[in-house]
Amino acid sequence: MNEKITVIIGGGAAGLMAAIFSARSGRRTILLEKNKQVGRKLCITGKGRCNVTNNCDVKTVIANTPTNGKFLYSALNAFSPADTMDFFEKLGCPLKTERGGRVFPVSDRAKDIVDVLFREVKKAGAEIINTSAEEIIIDNGEVRGVILSDKREIPADKIIIACGGKSYPLTGSTGDGYRFARSAGHTVTALRPSLVPVETEEHFGYDADGLLLKNIAIGVIDTKNNKCIYKDFGEAELKRYGLSGAIIRSASAHMKNMEKGRYKIEMDLKPALDEAKLDARILREINAASSGMYKDILHTLMPKALVEDFIKLSGIPAEKRCSEITKQQRGQIIALLKCMTRTVTGFRPLDEAIVTSGGVSVKEINPKDMQSKLVRGLYFAGEVIDVDCYTGGFNLQTAFSTAFLAATSQ
Repeated sequence: MNEKITVIIGGGAAGLMAAIFSARSGRRTILLEKNKQVGRKLCITGKGRCNVTNNCDVKTVIANTPTNGKFLYSALNAFSPADTMDFFEKLGCPLKTERGGRVFPVSDRAKDIVDVLFREVKKAGAEIINTSAEEIIIDNGEVRGVILSDKREIPADKIIIACGGKSYPLTGSTGDGYRFARSAGHTVTALRPSLVPVETEEHFGYDADGLLLKNIAIGVIDTKNNKCIYKDFGEAELKRYGLSGAIIRSASAHMKNMEKGRYKIEMDLKPALDEAKLDARILREINAASSGMYKDILHTLMPKALVEDFIKLSGIPAEKRCSEITKQQRGQIIALLKCMTRTVTGFRPLDEAIVTSGGVSVKEINPKDMQSKLVRGLYFAGEVIDVDCYTGGFNLQTAFSTAFLAATSQ
């Protein structure tokens, strides 16, 4: 084969970035995407806002990558968070940095990130074919091309597998990359959900289902050693099955070796108030409604949808007169507001996870160029690799960095 051809499988974050830099390097580049549009998963990240990276140094990204973080050293130094920010801003997509270093487009539109990537793929001269790959052609330890679902063959001396994990299958992430990797002789480590809602032993009522609690604090307790392994502040969503929301998804990444009942989540519904200040506030509410009932003052302390559940948990009758609430019962109310505990029984299914933990073993990938150690010309980028990070833009940065390195390595 005289012409140098790169075929990239998958048109998500990693695939689009790989296509841009592959085409810029002068290689004929073909991007295969089975969806009608590229970047479908990107469009829904960050609740449609797209947390594109984190405004931090390389060391911080690695520290926020609990699974095989050191493997990313070369990739992150080749294409750092600063490079990602510079890339998008130079292409006309201004960015902003929010709490925790999270970087978003100023427009708060994930589609703007996808549009920039799509335009640049076309401008760089890469070809996009909307079809799926069926098989990778390997001969004598080297890639030779790809067989498409319609049985056409595309010759290639370089193939980059960038088709994501198994989370959000409706966006096209159905685990094809693992199949290709296994067919090439690669080991795929056990897959599990990460950044995912959790199921709990205790269940909220129908009124509270879907309730978003803002500005609360959580702590995750590992009952095996009775230590708090994670703390966070932000939004949590109450569900009939358990808990969801940004801080719960972040917490899930810290729950290693999940066992039923091992982890407890303690929610502080009033983190801005210590117990003394909270007691003073409750007393004011009681005095203001002394002829009213217990359930009435709760409406001033929490969303209406949570009141019924809170009454049951507190053990205080809903119709009890405010003037009859004792100091001990005030203590029960305060204790529950400051520490509502849920016992985790497991993760929600993989298709509800933001990322897939597990993937192609990093022991079989050269970290200096993302090339397979088993098959010459075969490269990996993004979520398909056994690397996953905490929330905050780190997973997308990993996708961009590994894609850049895979695309620019010869």
